Amino acid sequence: MIMIKEEMKIGPKGQVVIPRVFRKTLGLHPGSMVIFELKGNEILIEKPMQKTEEILEEIAKMGKTKKKIAPHEAYEEEMEERFK
Repeated sequence: MIMIKEEMKIGPKGQVVIPRVFRKTLGLHPGSMVIFELKGNEILIEKPMQKTEEILEEIAKMGKTKKKIAPHEAYEEEMEERFK
């Protein structure tokens, strides 16, 4: 486990900039959600786990699909093949 520490100043509105090295490592960008947790005298900032459908949407956006498959059609075609 790599230990990285950065010291930042709190702004007038109570805001702190997450250092670039942390944003880049965790894949955080404007609009990303984070979870704050208070543990004793420490504040933990955590990247929430992604939902499966969000991951699949990201994968789908990466490239062009050749053909859309209607789920019912694929099921019916499979059933026809099995019972021939």
